Amino acid sequence: MAKIPKKKQAARQQIDRLRKYSLQDGLETILSSGYAKFDESVDVAVNLGVDPRHADQMVRGTCVLPHGTGKTVRVLVFAKGEKEKEARDAGADHAGGEELAKKIQEGWLDFDKAVATPDMMGVVGKLGKILGPRGMMPNPKVGTVTFDVAKAVTELKGGKVEFRVEKAGIVHCPMGKVSFGPEKLTENFKSLLESIIRLKPSTSKGVYLKGVSISTTMGPGLRLDPQEVRNLVK
Repeated sequence: MAKIPKKKQAARQQIDRLRKYSLQDGLETILSSGYAKFDESVDVAVNLGVDPRHADQMVRGTCVLPHGTGKTVRVLVFAKGEKEKEARDAGADHAGGEELAKKIQEGWLDFDKAVATPDMMGVVGKLGKILGPRGMMPNPKVGTVTFDVAKAVTELKGGKVEFRVEKAGIVHCPMGKVSFGPEKLTENFKSLLESIIRLKPSTSKGVYLKGVSISTTMGPGLRLDPQEVRNLVK
């Protein structure tokens, strides 16, 4: 049996597993119990009262976090002509057409997010088996298949996150970095939860927001009080 490092044990001891924290107390606890030597991400997990096996209960969307994610996002845009220039002017790291598709088919993946204009989807569609499993495939439902490439690039660079409910009915999503502090993390948290609540399927019955927990990259998670969260984001 693997031995748990002392720092990790100490972090766990600071968290009451049976308690449901307020957001403020929860953030203060996970931030003060951190022990990593790098700027950890802060993540949220939301347990929803939906059954993702039914298409009409799928929860999927995006949210532009007010303070971003704290990560540098490399954006690739599939476009041609004026739209390619527009993408580069907006800050895209890579922009082009068939030549980029060929590089990707050869194994190149030096980017984090991909955007495409609708007229380029014939080219991009061939990359589905490569980009799909990595969550990098452009999709109109999350705003990454669009002629407004400047807006798409700006949002992705500025902290736009995508979320999608998993088979167990849980949404996992980053909401910032430890260095943000409680105030910025609270504002990001509210924006994200408001987006998730706004997307409640009409076919979802009973309690929609069943549970919420937050954690850092290396630290243990703690549970938040769902009722307090619901009141907070109304």
